[in-house]
Parts: sequence; C-alpha cells; structure tokens
Amino acid sequence: MSRVFSFWIAHRVELAGLLGQHVMLVGASTVVAVAMGVPLGIFSARRPRLAAPLMAAASIVQTVPSLAMFGFLLPVPLVGGVGARAALVVLILYGLLPIVRTTIAGLRGIDPAIREAGVAMGMTPLELLRQVELPLALPSIVAGVRVAAVVGVGSATIAAAIGAGGLGEYIYRGLSMVDTTVILAGAIPAALLALAVDGTLLWVERQLSARRRSRSWRAAAAAAAVVAGLALLTGGVAARRSSGAIIVGSKNFTEQLVLGELVAQIIERDGGVPVNRRLNLGGTLICDRALLSGDLDVYVEYTGTALTAVFHEPIATDEAAVFDTVRMLYAKTGRTLLAPLGFNNTFTILVRGADARALHLRTIDDAARESAHWRAGFGYEFVERPDGYPGLAKAYRLQFPDAPRVMDLTLSYRALAAGQVDLIAGDATAGLIKGLDLAPLEDNRHYFPPYDAAAVARAETLLRYPRVRAALERLSGRVSAADMRALNYAADVEHRDIPGIVSQFLARVR
Repeated sequence: MSRVFSFWIAHRVELAGLLGQHVMLVGASTVVAVAMGVPLGIFSARRPRLAAPLMAAASIVQTVPSLAMFGFLLPVPLVGGVGARAALVVLILYGLLPIVRTTIAGLRGIDPAIREAGVAMGMTPLELLRQVELPLALPSIVAGVRVAAVVGVGSATIAAAIGAGGLGEYIYRGLSMVDTTVILAGAIPAALLALAVDGTLLWVERQLSARRRSRSWRAAAAAAAVVAGLALLTGGVAARRSSGAIIVGSKNFTEQLVLGELVAQIIERDGGVPVNRRLNLGGTLICDRALLSGDLDVYVEYTGTALTAVFHEPIATDEAAVFDTVRMLYAKTGRTLLAPLGFNNTFTILVRGADARALHLRTIDDAARESAHWRAGFGYEFVERPDGYPGLAKAYRLQFPDAPRVMDLTLSYRALAAGQVDLIAGDATAGLIKGLDLAPLEDNRHYFPPYDAAAVARAETLLRYPRVRAALERLSGRVSAADMRALNYAADVEHRDIPGIVSQFLARVR
C-alpha cells in the first residue's frame, strides 16, 4: 500500500482530474437516467401492456457486456465515437432498467385505499401522483437510483477503453504495464467511490422510508440538483483541463502508450500546439474508427496491421511495397501516413529461454516439432486477424492439442514465463522479452509482413497546423528497434513513469 500512496502523491493532480471525470460520467448519466427512468416507470405502471416492449428492450440492453456496447456505438453518428459522449449513452442505458423497475414497484405497492382517499378529497390524477403516489414510492425509486449509480461507477472504469477518461485510465494502464501499483491506484478510488455512493443513497433511502413526507421529496430533489451541478462542474473543469487543438491516441499496450506520449510531447515541444491525450484505447479498430471520424487527429500505426487489419488487403512481405500501398489507402480516406519512425515491430514467436536452450529451438519450424504437446497463448487481435494465428498455423503446420488460450497481449508474456503456456506471439521490440528471459524464434518461412511504425494523421489537421507535420516528421528514422526495446524495458520492467522516459529520450532528439 505504501507504493500506492506514493503513486497517488506523485500523481495527485492527474488523480484529481481522473476522479473528476469519473464523477462527471457517473453523476451526469445517473441524473439523466433518473429524468428518463421515473417518467417511463410511471407510464409502465399505468399502461403495463404498452410498456412491455420497452421493458423487454431495457432488459436486453442489460445483458450486453459494457465493452461490447461501447464497440457497437463507435460508428453510430451523434451518440457514438470515442470519448465521454458514447460512454454517457451506455451508462444511461444501463441505469434505466433498475430505475424503471423500482419506480413501477413503488407505485404498485401503494395501498389502493390511499388512492381512493385522495380521489374522494377531489384530487386530480396529476395532484394525486405528485402529492401522494410519488412521495410514497420515493424510497423504492431511490433504491433503484442507488443500484444504477453503483453499477455506473463500475461501468465507467471500462469507459476508459474508448478514451472517456476516469479512474479506468489507471486500471488499463496498469494492465498494459503489468504493474499492480498502477492498477490499485485506479481500482481502490473506484471501489471507495462506489461504497460512498452506495452508503449515501442508502442513508437517503432509509430517511425517506422513515418519514415519507413531502419535505423529504423536496430534499431529495434538491440533492439530485446538487449532484447534477457538481457533475457538470467537475465535467466542465475536466474538459477545460484536457481541451486541446490536437488529439493524440494510442492502443492499449505499453509500446503504444510510449509512442502516444512521444507523439504528444514532440507536438507540444516543436509543434507549438496544445495536446489532448486519449491514450490506452481499446485496439486497432477503435483507434482507426476514431481517426476516421475526427475523434483523433493522430496515432502511431504499424504498416502490416494497417494493410491486413484496417484495409483487409492480402498479406505482403515487401517492406517498401507495403508502405506505399498503405500510404495510398490512407490517402483515399483523407488520412496521411508519415515516414516510418525507424523500427519494424513485427510479430515474433516466443518460447521460454530455458526451453529454447534445452531443445535447441532457433526457428518457428523447430517449435512446430514440439507443438503437439505444447499449450499456446495469444492476444485477442492475433487470434482473429488475417496475419495472425490461422495463417501461422497453416504456414508452419502447428498442431497444438488444445485451442490457444486467448488473453491480453501483455499478460501473455507473464503467462509464458510462469509456465502457464509454452508459446506466444509477442512484439519484437517488447521489453519483457529480456526482462523475463524469453527467446524469439526466427520466422524462417517469412510469414509475417513488415510492421514499420509510422504516425498516421488526419490530412486536414496537418494542413491546418504545418508545424505539427514538421514536428512529426522530425521523428522519422529517429527511433531504432534498440531505442524502442529500451523504452519498453524501462516502462515494463523498471516500472518507470512513461512521460519521464519519453522526455529523456526526446532530449536527445533535436
């Protein structure tokens, strides 16, 4: 815990910003869910047959995993894309069902004699609802709000995968670096926030259950207004703090975090433009869609990945031809592929160093002889992409006894070193190869295409900011494979702060 406290102190400004973003996401989505859910609950209680399809749709939404929901919304106009907008839509959808259900339960649980007494006193249906039914149903409604808010706190951590910010930033960053300190730095505040929200709303619920007076209704409404105001205020502060002319993104593994920070810092230093970082996004699909839609201005992509996973072109092995093809395909979509940074981060098949030495393994063909009694483990993208496992297994006649275990790319290095799997596909420049004594095998059949790292940016952004283009071009050819391995090693093995690592590297790039 001492390391976590030290991390919080060293990153207190960043932590406050991420906490503010988290509160904004949860608070704003919960308030909107209440504003929509209570009227829907009233309507459903009055017209159950008409409301049945609505309730069925809300129930189906609850069954969709949150990460999948974020992915579905990426290409949707107006409500989709990368950032807080799509996250708010998902959190609102998840918050609706418990609020609608508890509103229905609260209204249906009222004694009919109370309604009859109100009608006998000459109350109109609206007066009966406002002065009698809603105050009596309020404890049940608040219980639904409590469930929605607590679910929102947890779901908001996943929203970091689409660049919505919040405490999930630390969790994803820690997972990509396999650093439990950074994971706990985000997980503990998120858990404490969930407990605080749950405890506060539980206290409100009990107070309302004990009193059930109109004064309690007004107090709850005032409290909701305060929460909404604070959420909007913190959201506005967070937005102002992170606002910038250039939006830099990255994927969700260490090298991409380093490259994203590298691009951001050189734009700030030499481009003279403020930068808004949206690092640690879910993967290739999210980054590509975000760049295409304008939610990102620039990120670093690999030519082989762009060729096969983005543009779905056949695998090719000629480095120059692949670069020219990818550059042309990007240009057709209004994007510019800049000159390569200087290293080729191709896939590399890895085994434990001890196994390579004992079994005299040098090539992937050598490993294929052992595959019949080995367990393989691959990252999510590698299992599906055309230049990934299916083609590799066919090219080298790999015959594992069981289907490969699918896991996070960074965790696969640890799984290999720990003996949980025997062969993985890693990155040639990964710092963990040296740190965990892993052995890369030669791609003797030349299966993998070249993966030259290069910045890809929106063409209109480069035209608007010529100095930004000049700054990015200054990186071309300046980052060697040895440089990238050293940067990754410093982040993954030495657990050094990525902005500091990049800053030191850039001091040598003039």
